[in-house]
Amino acid sequence: MTVLPDRTLPDRTLPDRARVVIIGGGVIGTSVAYHLAHLGWTDVVLLEQGTLSCGTTWHAAGLVGQLRASEAGTRLVQYSTDLYARLEEETGLSTGYRVCGGVTVARTPDRMVALRRTVASAAAYGLECELLTAAEIKERYPLIRDDDLVGAIWLPGDGRANPADLTQALAKGARAGGVRILERVRVTDVLVNEGPGRRRARAVRTDHGDIEAEIVVNCAGQWANAVGAMAGVNVPLHSAEHFYVVTDQIEGVHRDLPILRDPDGWTYVKEEVGGLLVGGFEPEAKPWVAPDAIPYPFEFQLLDEDWEHFEVLMDSAVHRLPVLAHTGIRKFYNGPESFTPDNQFIIGEAPECDAFFVAAGFNSVGIASAGGAGKALAEWIVAGEPQQDLIGQDIRRFTPLQGNPTWLRERVVEVLGLHYAVPWPNREFESGRPQRVSPAHDRLVAQGALLGSRNGWERANVFAPAGASRELTYSWGRPAWVDWCAAEQVACRSSVAIFDQTSFSKYLVTGLGAAAALNMVCSADVDVPTGRTVYTAMLNARGTYEADVTVTRTGAEEFLVLSSAATTVRDVDWLRRHLPGSPAPTVVDVTGAYAVFGVMGPRSAELLGRLGGPSVFDASSFPFGTSREVPLGRATVRATRLTYVGELGWELLVPTEQAAGLYDDLFAVGADLGVLPAGYYAIEAMRLEKGYRAFGRELTTDINPVEAGLTFACKLATEWDFIGRATVESAKAAGPRRRVVSFTVGDPAAYLWGGELVLRGGEPVGQVTSAAWGAAVGCSVGLALVGPRDGGPAAPAWLRDGDWSVELAGTRLPIRVTLRAPFDPVGERLRRGDL
Repeated sequence: MTVLPDRTLPDRTLPDRARVVIIGGGVIGTSVAYHLAHLGWTDVVLLEQGTLSCGTTWHAAGLVGQLRASEAGTRLVQYSTDLYARLEEETGLSTGYRVCGGVTVARTPDRMVALRRTVASAAAYGLECELLTAAEIKERYPLIRDDDLVGAIWLPGDGRANPADLTQALAKGARAGGVRILERVRVTDVLVNEGPGRRRARAVRTDHGDIEAEIVVNCAGQWANAVGAMAGVNVPLHSAEHFYVVTDQIEGVHRDLPILRDPDGWTYVKEEVGGLLVGGFEPEAKPWVAPDAIPYPFEFQLLDEDWEHFEVLMDSAVHRLPVLAHTGIRKFYNGPESFTPDNQFIIGEAPECDAFFVAAGFNSVGIASAGGAGKALAEWIVAGEPQQDLIGQDIRRFTPLQGNPTWLRERVVEVLGLHYAVPWPNREFESGRPQRVSPAHDRLVAQGALLGSRNGWERANVFAPAGASRELTYSWGRPAWVDWCAAEQVACRSSVAIFDQTSFSKYLVTGLGAAAALNMVCSADVDVPTGRTVYTAMLNARGTYEADVTVTRTGAEEFLVLSSAATTVRDVDWLRRHLPGSPAPTVVDVTGAYAVFGVMGPRSAELLGRLGGPSVFDASSFPFGTSREVPLGRATVRATRLTYVGELGWELLVPTEQAAGLYDDLFAVGADLGVLPAGYYAIEAMRLEKGYRAFGRELTTDINPVEAGLTFACKLATEWDFIGRATVESAKAAGPRRRVVSFTVGDPAAYLWGGELVLRGGEPVGQVTSAAWGAAVGCSVGLALVGPRDGGPAAPAWLRDGDWSVELAGTRLPIRVTLRAPFDPVGERLRRGDL
């Protein structure tokens, strides 16, 4: 019989109201509470259904590795380490935090390339990291077997913490700041204001009564999905079983033994009370129960041992550390941990419900991330918007489709297994596909498409020629499919190519005052004549990017907004929150109602004229930035003269039910023109040849238009205000201290992926944000974010006079840096046929 815990509140009473109620007393919830208190928000109540750290925090391995895949992620963990190092002095409670360094080893040449790239990333972020030879590994880790190792890296700043102790220290710091922490109070519902306008969280219901709240914060760990459902919020995470063992004491193991990671063997090892904690991320994970089926109570509990499943990890660990073969096992841990669909944690205010925030799904890096994530969410709550780049972790990156429990269960098996896989830059998830497909999907497959996925959409990356393998291959060098991609680029530059861009996000903004409202949200002037299209940013109060879109005026008070495939929920939420007016204009997501085909190239007008009439698509009478509804064969489409590849062309917005027929017609009438289908790899290469920026890479919530070189898309020469204008004007007056620049690589055989270190005069000054192989320039081409390390201005002379290079897996290659597009810098090809 299960004995339920005592639900009384000894010496405590539940308050009637609080400014903030935090649900969950693990390391994340206590960190949010701590940081809210330090920001002056003291009317905060934290509720824990059991006792602090009793859920999944207590059995975490406690690894704290600073280096992450992005600078924003690295800075977040660096803050965590700074906090943990000083928290004991502040609170009087130990966190168990100890800097011991970390060794990551490579068994294969591909892994060694990945580690060399890691060293370069560390240099870009100012983090200490060095390469080790096979011989030097033994000096750092004497117990290791090294005869099959290619090399390793040493991260001296890596450390470990005691999860339960860290949680208690954060809790004590929060209490000292005025936060109330109530244990053994279970939240049973979140009460929401319904009715006209936006839904808003207003209270939590518990087994001890209700608490009214201005803000509710869901830090419920693996229960966060179920807590989110109480408020009608999608929190897509699923628990998987995570395994490790703790051994008996071993001679030679001491407190300062470095953390050992052997990703080719899927394992990590750290010191634990004179023995070793041995765990890992097996290639095929074992999912636990569905998010709505987690048992209650579940406090300081483990799951059943599964030695058969753990065998692949243990065998690998014994191979790497032979001493384990004759060392006893003190304890087997099998604890559930929650994982998200893309292996990034979830943070932010829910788009479905105002005043309901989430921080959950930390994918086994919760201890390392807790300090920084707690600070980031607290700042978001206080300021009303993120104060740092959290695009990759923002809850609004997911659609309701990713909340499907069957889909989540399938995906989590793959996600956990990718923790220690080689981090190929173009890796595609394989599980849970397809979710969403274009009306032309079957045709793309028949044409040889190698498919990728973006926000659930199946998309053609590149097209394989007849007889070639349809498998998308991964490598650090130049893949075989680059030649196919180059052929698509050549077709687009010399004749005509057709791109299926149906995955574009599409929104209608309508209603009285729509023009004025959009003009406040958009940096460019969108109050243009009907039938005109404008490229614009949507900025936040800090003057940095929230979206990068095109806006087409389709009526007096009606506008069509097109954006990236990945940002549907984010964009709609931003518009609905920030469009002024009472009532504000209506925003409708029409993404699924239309397909989009890009017809691009010098003969695009000729091809389209065969279906719609030569006079309709005469370039001189259909100027750039014009949008019209026109008959095209048997379909009626909205044709907009725009390009993301730098060629004459039109984007065709086609009703879904007419799209497949039109796709066939385009290829039928264009056969003698040499028309080819082309994919997103070709788009990427051609947009980089033109220096076109992309949201999430060049354009983030840490970058402003001055740094991005896009002030032309800001109406600064007018008297009209827009969100972020004052900050942009200040940034322009001060001059940028870093810039987004274009570059080409001198060695045509070198293949860059993005993420490479950029050097000036041999000193690190930035990082490549995007790269590809451009057929028109005949080499790798890309964009980078660079700036002087001393904080001085990134002036044109600094760019012009420097000796520039990139580091490619340990080799430095000369590059040419420019503020202009490497290809067709004056845009002559865009104006073909214009008067």
